[in-house]
Amino acid sequence: MLVCFSVDYEPDCPPYRADTFRGVEEGTAPLLAMLREAGAPSTFFSTGDVAARYPDAIRAIVDAGHELGCHGHTHRRFVDLAPDAARDEIVASSAVLRRFAPVDSFRAPNLVFPDAYLPLLEEAGYALDSSHAKYKAPYWRDRRRPAATRLTRIPASTTSSVLRLPRAVREAWLARLASPVVLFVHPWEFVDWRDTDLRLDCRFATGETALRRVRAVLDFLSARGARFVTMREAGAAVRHQAAEAAA
Repeated sequence: MLVCFSVDYEPDCPPYRADTFRGVEEGTAPLLAMLREAGAPSTFFSTGDVAARYPDAIRAIVDAGHELGCHGHTHRRFVDLAPDAARDEIVASSAVLRRFAPVDSFRAPNLVFPDAYLPLLEEAGYALDSSHAKYKAPYWRDRRRPAATRLTRIPASTTSSVLRLPRAVREAWLARLASPVVLFVHPWEFVDWRDTDLRLDCRFATGETALRRVRAVLDFLSARGARFVTMREAGAAVRHQAAEAAA
């Protein structure tokens, strides 16, 4: 079983705290330490804006051996953007992020990306898109009429708050996921928001509790024989399997 652990590296809980960056500032170091201890190479889908604001954090991610991916530039939803604005978001973020590392994996904010904009990713040199989510209706709709694209598309398997549920619930949920399993978190989940007015799914079991439970998720999957890979590695595996099946 391949498991891609990923991080949507963005402002705090958009759109509720989108002008603060406590997650990046306070959550990055403990998250990187946890991933190092768990032996889990990961993909950090960063916005271009976060990378421009926090270059040292991006360097720390890359130096730790993780893949750097793109999460747009400003975390605006692509479904709200005209084609020229969508292109600008992709071009601007790609230019910033590629100063730090090769970037060829993409995930749209909120895991929603119009199929009509897939050619913009191809033009910008992307090979993989992880903008679908199996828990959202567009994935099932688009699966019935897949877009013509050269991109490898690998959806997220479940929403991030599932990883913060109590052990019995989350492990029963995780045990049903099919390979490649794509999990994601946000750095702001590792800041304690429990006494704020954020929506319940954004604030429950955050901070140190989130860190412990996410580490327990990685340990649970490892015990079940999971191999942790980056999104780039998962894309290569999916393409290899498709080529073998076609041969």
